[in-house]
Amino acid sequence: MKELLTGNAAIARGAFENGVAVASGYPGTPSTEILENFSGYEGIYAEWAPNEKVALEVAIGASMAGVRSIATMKHVGVNVAADPLMTAAYTGVNGGLVVISADDPGMHSSQNEQDNRNYARFAKIPMLEPSDSVEAKAMIGVALDISEEFDIPVLFRITTRVAHSQGLVELGEPIDKPVKEYKKDTKKWLMIPAFGRLRRNSLTERIERLEAYSNQSPLNFIVPGDSKVGVITSGISYQYVREVFPEASVLKLGMTFPLPGQLISKFAAGVERLLVVEELEPYLEEFIRLQGHKVAGKEFFPETGEFNAAVVKKGFVAAGLMPATGINQPIKPEDMPTVPVRPPVLCAGCPHRGVFYTLRKMKLLVSGDIGCYTLGGLPPLDGMDSCVCMGASISMAHGIEKAVPALGEKTVAVIGDSTFLHSGITSLLDVVYNKGNTNVIIVDNGITAMTGHQHNPATGKTLMGKNAPLVDLEALVKALGVNRVSVLDPLNLAQLEATIKEELIADEPSVIIARRPCVLIEKKANPPVTVQEDLCTGCKACLKLSCPAISVLDKLCAVDPESCTGCNLCLQVCKFNALKKGGIVNE
Repeated sequence: MKELLTGNAAIARGAFENGVAVASGYPGTPSTEILENFSGYEGIYAEWAPNEKVALEVAIGASMAGVRSIATMKHVGVNVAADPLMTAAYTGVNGGLVVISADDPGMHSSQNEQDNRNYARFAKIPMLEPSDSVEAKAMIGVALDISEEFDIPVLFRITTRVAHSQGLVELGEPIDKPVKEYKKDTKKWLMIPAFGRLRRNSLTERIERLEAYSNQSPLNFIVPGDSKVGVITSGISYQYVREVFPEASVLKLGMTFPLPGQLISKFAAGVERLLVVEELEPYLEEFIRLQGHKVAGKEFFPETGEFNAAVVKKGFVAAGLMPATGINQPIKPEDMPTVPVRPPVLCAGCPHRGVFYTLRKMKLLVSGDIGCYTLGGLPPLDGMDSCVCMGASISMAHGIEKAVPALGEKTVAVIGDSTFLHSGITSLLDVVYNKGNTNVIIVDNGITAMTGHQHNPATGKTLMGKNAPLVDLEALVKALGVNRVSVLDPLNLAQLEATIKEELIADEPSVIIARRPCVLIEKKANPPVTVQEDLCTGCKACLKLSCPAISVLDKLCAVDPESCTGCNLCLQVCKFNALKKGGIVNE
């Protein structure tokens, strides 16, 4: 039987069919749906971990105990998991272990577009890269087999387009994979320096065997074509090359570390001109050039952004390999879209909106973090000054205060509940331990909203839908040594502003928990706000809330009754009482 599956769903299916018993990860686009799909299968265990480091350690433990396991994360999550990843290459595995990195060329939902192919070379672990859903499902099984055969974790790299594109996939029955016996072996698992040196030598030997495997593996294959042009490519770029330049000879690489040097040399010798088509960094190109082959790549194909057929065709045109038909043609006015592009905004009724409106109004320096609330930094809210990585808001605010105390007095750190549990706890501990005076606002909407409403330790539910102990954020913060802790409703702007002012003048760290459920979870709206046109002056103060339910019609405020949730923030902003209450602010 065949089924139309996304790359993420195909990976989940491949893991299930190939005997994966334990899966752990942290939600992050474009990887999130892997575990959401996997958790629905019978006879497996899946969980959301507090962060990617923990997720990988869970998978390593499951592998050590003798079962097949996977850890899932987006590309920046591998940075968090890098510590155990580097040493897991030394220890090796018992049951097969696959680490799935979902990279995001073009930064559709990320703060950078790092190329995690470099992690395979860095950690010295094999890497596989599927080009579509069919390969994604099949390669998971191969990756698990490689892991067990060569006693090593495998990095499984996908990109946004592979993760979310669909393909017709053949479904199979799950294999019966018995638990491997665990045998005590401290020289393998206990990485003190003396044993680590032994395993380092073992890693070198394993990589040498893997390179020989790569040269013979069916994952790397040649598509014969015109010998005048040879293209080496991998991942989703292979699909674009085949679409745009079907007559070219192609070396398709499915195993991209260790790279098959002998196969590459054989292919290069059989073509007159050699090109590499790869998204992001010249990872393949540099290897091939170091082999001594004359090759072109990044001079024609960009080093930034996501590829598509048009981008690849433009590169071949620039290389003089095809005519420029259809490239860079001017857009006719009648072909222009009639609806202007609208930037992403917080949802109507979002509990975070009032926080950023207030912070901007107070002209504070706001050290921000990763989450849907990061949209609070965009105009017209413009309520966030920085966003670097998960958990950085509190640490950076602490650094600001220590560097320039006067600036620190006007600085607030804003972090979400899930992000706080991911990597904000240690940052806040640092503030307390080092006698900082940072003011922190935890915007607690009761869910991991940015990636599609996944549960976390503060929601009371697990990935598999079971009830779980609910983390008490107030008690946790107090246990870290914070004495000043307050909880409020972020839709009450007067209380919010007064509390922030009070905490800014305190001479010790403080935490404000701005708590209200995500409006998309609660799904309960008050009657919509209405406009009293005779009182509206057209001042547009309400537009500063950046609410998608509010617009201007005939120079006056207009509220879309279908979008408005009756949060009543706009009533608190309007100075002319032109907006009529549709519900109750505090319930």
